[in-house]
Amino acid sequence: MPNSASHYFDNAATSFPKPPEVAEAIKKYLDESGGTYGRSAYPRAFAASQTIERLRDRMGAVLGTKLVDNIVFTSCATMALNTVIQGFNWTKKAVLHSPIEHNAVMRPLFEMQKRAGLRLECIPADKDGIIDLDRLANMNLSAFDLLVINHQSNVNGAIQPLEKLRSVTDNLPILVDASQSLGTTPLKADEWKLDFVAFTGHKSLLGPAGTGGLFLRHPELVAPLIYGGTGSLSDKYDMPEAMPDRFEAGTPNLVGLFGLLAALENRPTCRYQQKDVERLLAGLREIPDITVFAATDSSRQGPVISIYCKNLEPGAFGDKLFKDYSIETRVGLHCAPLAHRHLGTFPAGTVRFAFSPYHNAQDLEYLLEAVRKVIR
Repeated sequence: MPNSASHYFDNAATSFPKPPEVAEAIKKYLDESGGTYGRSAYPRAFAASQTIERLRDRMGAVLGTKLVDNIVFTSCATMALNTVIQGFNWTKKAVLHSPIEHNAVMRPLFEMQKRAGLRLECIPADKDGIIDLDRLANMNLSAFDLLVINHQSNVNGAIQPLEKLRSVTDNLPILVDASQSLGTTPLKADEWKLDFVAFTGHKSLLGPAGTGGLFLRHPELVAPLIYGGTGSLSDKYDMPEAMPDRFEAGTPNLVGLFGLLAALENRPTCRYQQKDVERLLAGLREIPDITVFAATDSSRQGPVISIYCKNLEPGAFGDKLFKDYSIETRVGLHCAPLAHRHLGTFPAGTVRFAFSPYHNAQDLEYLLEAVRKVIR
C-alpha cells in the first residue's frame, strides 16, 4: 500500500487504495479480454457475459440473497435509488424515511413530492438517528407505500437495526440504501426480508467508480428508469419482463464491473480492530472543544465518524489537518443535510473520518494525535 494511503481518511466518499487486482482486471479487459455483454455469440462475448454473471453470483452472496437474477447493475447507487423512487407504483402517495438519509434518497423523494404530490414522513429516531422500532410499530403503516432507510449513516456511521425492521413493518415494502455499509457491515436481504437494496461499488466494496446496482425482490412494483436495448427480445419495442434484462438497458460498464469482481474476489483482511476505533473515539472525546458524532452504542458503529470544533469551522480544520499532517478528510455537509439537521450540525457540517481495511492501529493513533495538535 502506498504510504500516503495511511493518511487518506475519505473512504466514505470513495475508497483508496483498491486491491491491486482491480487495476489488473481492468487492464486485462482493455488489453486482452474485450467483448460485450449479452449481445453476441462469439467466444470473447461469451467470456465477458460469463464474467458478469459470476459477479452477479458474488453480489448475491454479499447481499445475502439467492435471487441473483434480481440483482441488476447500474452506474451507481444514486441511479439504483432513483430507479425505485421514480418508478415505484405509488398508490397511497406516502413514504416513510429515516432522519439520516443522503441526498441520493432525499432529492428524488422531493422531486416526486413536486411531481406527484408524494407525502414524506420521517421515522422517529434517537439522537444518533437510529430509528425507534417501538414507535414505528405503533404508526399506521397501512397509510404508506414504501419505507426508505439508510443502512449506515455517512455522517456518524450509525448502523440501523435492519435485522429487526420486518418484525414491526408487516408487509410494507422496504428500500435500503446500502451505499455506505455494503462491504463492511453484514446485510441479509433474504433473511431480513428486504424488498429493495441499492448499493455502490466504489466505497466499502473497494471497486471502481461508475459501478453499483440494485436488488429487487419485487420487480413488478417498479417501472424501469432507463429503456433501450438489452440484447434480448430485440424484435419487441417493449422492455423485456425477464430479470435482469428489464432493468439493464444499454451496454453496461464492463471495465468497471470486471474491476468490481476483482475487488470482491481479492478483499484484504482488515488491519485495524473495533477496539482501535473505540480507542480513537475515547481519545477524541477527551479533547476540549471537540464534539464527536458517532453511535452511542458501539455495536452500532460503522467505520465512519465525524467531529465538530466550536472554535474552528470544519473547512479550516480539515485544511490544517491536510497542510500540517497530510491527512485527507471530507468537510461540510457530506451531501446529507437531513442528517446534519437531525444531529444539530447544520449548516456548518462536520469533519469526517472514514476508515479503510488498509488502515491499522498506528494510522488511527496518528489521526488522533494530529487532531490534538490542531486544537493545541
